[in-house]
Amino acid sequence: MAETATPAETVNSVRGARRSPAEHLAEAFTSGSVPGTVTLTEIPYQAMVGIRVDRTSDAGARVASVIGSLPAACGEVTGKDSVNTLWLGPTEFLVVAPEEAHDSLGGSLVRDLTTALGDDAGQVVDLSANRTTFELSGSHARAVLEKTCSLDLHPRVFKAGTAVSTELAHIPVMLWKTSDESYRIFPRASFADFLGRWLLDAMREYASPEVP
Repeated sequence: MAETATPAETVNSVRGARRSPAEHLAEAFTSGSVPGTVTLTEIPYQAMVGIRVDRTSDAGARVASVIGSLPAACGEVTGKDSVNTLWLGPTEFLVVAPEEAHDSLGGSLVRDLTTALGDDAGQVVDLSANRTTFELSGSHARAVLEKTCSLDLHPRVFKAGTAVSTELAHIPVMLWKTSDESYRIFPRASFADFLGRWLLDAMREYASPEVP
C-alpha cells in the first residue's frame, strides 16, 4: 500500500519546491543595503488574493467579514490581524496575508473568500504567484523612490498607511507606505529581477562616503 504523506509533510514539500522571483538577488540585496540609511529585502511567498465585488452589496459585506473590511477610497488600506486589503479600484481589491494563510499551506483564505462571495456577482482569484514583495526602508528610502516615481512622496501627502498603483523604473507596481521610513513594493514576478537590480543601483550612492 502506498504511503500517504501527512499534512505537515505536504506543507514542507510545497515550501521546499518553491523559488521566489528575487531569490537569486538575496546576497546582492544584503551587500547593497546600508543599515540605518536604506535597506532592500524581499518578503517572498505572501498570500495574495484579488477580489472584485461591490463593497456596498450583501456579497461585499460577507467578503468584508472574512478580512475585517474593504477599503472605501483610493489609497486606503484596511486590516484585520496580519491580513491587509489594498484598494485597487471602486470594486477591486488586493488582499495581502502571511504565507501560512494560503490554502496550500494549511490556511483557508482563498476558500473562505470564495465561500463568502458565493454565487453573487464578483470574483476571487488567487494571485499569490503573480507578484512578489520588496521592502525598502531607512532614512533614504523615499529619496531612492523619488529617483523614478512620479508621485509626490512627501510625508504631508503620502502618509503611512497609504497604498497606490504607480510605476517605478517604468514597471507597474503597488506601492504601500507601511511606516514613516518603510515601503512595500509589489511588482509582478516577471519584473522582479529588473526592478530589484534597478533599486540596488539607485541605492548605490548611499554606500559611498560623503564628499566633504
